Formats: sequence, C-alpha cells, structure tokens
Amino acid sequence: MLSTQLAQLQENVPVGLADAEAVVAGFDDALVGGFARVGDEAAAALAALAGAVAGTPLHDRVAEAVAKVTAGSFSQEDLAALAGARSALLGAAHDALLGQFDAAVGRERTPWSASVGVPAEVSAPRGAARAWLHETAVAGWRGVDHDLLSAVGTPVEAALAEPGLRRLAVLLDGLAAELRACLPVAMMAQVPARRWADLWSRAVLLAQDWSSPADDVETISGRLLPLGVDIHEHGTAIGVQVHGVLEPADGGAARLVRTTVVAAKVETITGPAVWRLLQAHPVLLAALAQRRAVTVTDLPLHGGDLRWIDGQARVGEPADPFAAARLLLTTAVAAATAPLDCHPTAIAEPVLLEGYTVRQDDDRLTVEWDGQQLPVAVDRLPAAGPLTPALVAASSCCIGLLRFDGGRWLVQPLAVQATVKRKPVEAHNGDWAEGITDPKVAKVEAKAGDAVAVLRERAGRLLRR
Repeated sequence: MLSTQLAQLQENVPVGLADAEAVVAGFDDALVGGFARVGDEAAAALAALAGAVAGTPLHDRVAEAVAKVTAGSFSQEDLAALAGARSALLGAAHDALLGQFDAAVGRERTPWSASVGVPAEVSAPRGAARAWLHETAVAGWRGVDHDLLSAVGTPVEAALAEPGLRRLAVLLDGLAAELRACLPVAMMAQVPARRWADLWSRAVLLAQDWSSPADDVETISGRLLPLGVDIHEHGTAIGVQVHGVLEPADGGAARLVRTTVVAAKVETITGPAVWRLLQAHPVLLAALAQRRAVTVTDLPLHGGDLRWIDGQARVGEPADPFAAARLLLTTAVAAATAPLDCHPTAIAEPVLLEGYTVRQDDDRLTVEWDGQQLPVAVDRLPAAGPLTPALVAASSCCIGLLRFDGGRWLVQPLAVQATVKRKPVEAHNGDWAEGITDPKVAKVEAKAGDAVAVLRERAGRLLRR
C-alpha cells in the first residue's frame, strides 16, 4: 500500500544525509559574511567542504581553492571549484533520497548515461556573469549594496541576447531582485542563506565556458497524458511545468516526462492573469483546461524534459488525469536526473494518493492513512489555479508531487477530488489555463481589471511614438 511505502521514507533517512547537510550549511554561512576576510569559523567550514569530497577527483582542486580563499587571494576558477563541491554533496544527497523513493514505491528509472561535456566558445556574457558572482562572493550577502546590484544589469542583458544563456540570465535577474528587495541585507535578522547559496552556486556553474554534447537530446512522438501542473511564479517570470505520461508512438514503455513553458512578466501581473502571458502555446493551454490528451510529433526530449513546440502538438480526446494516474503511474519509466540538476529540493515525483483524511492545525495540513502522516506543501498552492487549502482539506484523493524539503518528505497537490457541501468536486491547477471557471473569482478579477491588456496597450503606444 502506498501509505506504508511513504511511511518508510519518513522513517529511513539515508546514511550521511545529516552530515552532508551540515557541511553545506557551514559553507552557506561562510558565504553570508563573504570571502573578503575569512574568519576562523568560516575557514573551518571551508575545510570541512574539502574534507567531505576527500577520496574523490574533486578533492585536490577543492583543497587548493579553500587554501586560496582562506588566504584572501582567489580567482573565479576557485569559486567554481567550491560551487562544484557544494553541488556534488547535494547531488549525492539527491541520489540517495531518490533511490530510496524508487525502492519504496517500485518505480523504474533509466540509469544516467554518462557523457563528457565539451568546452564551449569563450563567451563575454558568461565572463561578465562570473565577474559579478565573484564580486558578490567577496562582499557576502551582508555586504550587498545598491552599487553591486546595479552592476548585474550588464551581464543579464548580455546573457538574454543569447538563447543558450537565457537560463543564466533569468537566474541572475531573479537573485538580484531578491537581494534588492531585502536591502539593507546587513539589517536582516535572518538571511535565507541556503536559498541564496543555491542560486549563487547554480549561477556559477551555468556561467562556466562548458556545455553538454548535443547528442543527449532525442526526438519522440506519441500521446501525452497530462497529470498535473506545477506553476512557478517569480516577480519577473512565470513558468508552467506540466507533468505527464508519454506513450511513445513506437509502442515502447510509457515514460514519465515533464514540459515547461515560460514567459517574462512584471510584478503587477499575478494570479490567474499569468495564463494570458502564455497564449503562444494554445494547444498546451487547451489540453490543460479541457483535460485532454495531446498527440506530439518529433519533440526534443532530454532525459525526462520534453521541449514544448506548440506547432508540433495536436489536442486529442478527453483524458481523465486520475484515470491515467491509476493505470500508468505504477508502470511508467522515470528518467534519470541530469547531474547539474541533482538537489534534494529538486525532487518532484508524481504520485497518486487515495483514501486518506486531512488533519488541519492552524495553517498546516497533513494527510493521514492508518496512523501514517505526510505533510502538505500548502505554500506551493498557486494563486493561478483553483486549488485552495480549504479544498485540499476536504479532499480524499489527489495527484501530487512528492518532494523533500526542510529535512522531510511532503506532498504538493496538483489536482484533488473532494466533497464540498456533500457534492463531489474535482479541481486541477491547470483548469484556468483558458480563463477562470469559478464565477466568484472571475468577478473579483473583472473588478481588478486586465493588467496584461493595459500593459500591452501602453507598450503599443510607446512603440507607435
């Protein structure tokens, strides 16, 4: 039974996980104060990072980088070594946790096909990004000021101009926006050290003049059955990530995949209005709103990530996500995670939970079966969809993502079946992809006005001048 299997995850923590977390936390704390002057406590934390990768090919390079940072004379390459060691530790934790999950639920996963990266052409935008990240590490989060943050504009604009660097550009822009919103950081009672160090480390690795070989990508055709939508919203960007099962046209085994579409935005566009920014993907939006299958033709697939091209997709027959989950989740093959993406908080495994009850304590929700408990990630419920804490509390069945965050497993609902006022109700995060279906919410949005239309009209005026 799935409840018993998930309980095993909560009870059996991988060996060494706590030690790895402690080493990473020490490095993150050192980054708070910056590397301009490394004190005894920070020096010990950096030495622990080098010790944690002893016996691996990283050790000598990381130990050299630690010595240089501690001495106060270090290069961008030294920071890349430290970021790589930190990511390697978190990657090992990710692999241990994911292996534990696969064993508990019996999920088959294709092994990672190791490939050697190749040097990329020297890139001025990458170089500018590395320089800014170096200055940030020197200053530390407590030393960030307006001058440092204003300097990020140049590398962001340069990276945005190159399609292959847009991921780096959005990451830098988002990190700078968070830092800017927290100024003066020196006055903060508590700095989000783990989150900012995650963003910094990922940016450092993305900014290296190195790339993966193109042959890691395959093309695939078949029928995509969407299971649920995870909506990622930031002040300057919106991303809609669809988790689903792909039945290949060649008759191969069903595969768990995900596809993501993104758009730039401004902070005033929030809630259901963000769907209007994704109108360049009408086939995907229709499939989500109408709960239909999609026939896809020759879409690029990298691991489990399907690159969405709307012109190569066609809306198909109605497809019940709950029925698809019951029939296919137990047998669909999952893809291995790319090494750069291995991080405990990146774990997002689709699961179907049934026959539970929900216990509510203040703003915390917990699903329970036969005395077993699993916390609900209430903070991940998006404002762009119909799911609310009250609806989740009334549910007895959900499609969700099993995640690991804050040292524990928890479930993030993507769709629920509930009983409200003695009537069955079903709600999915993607239900409002083509417009709000709840009359009450639609009325509130109508009063607030269409922020997207207003901004587009104003932009049109500026362009006509």
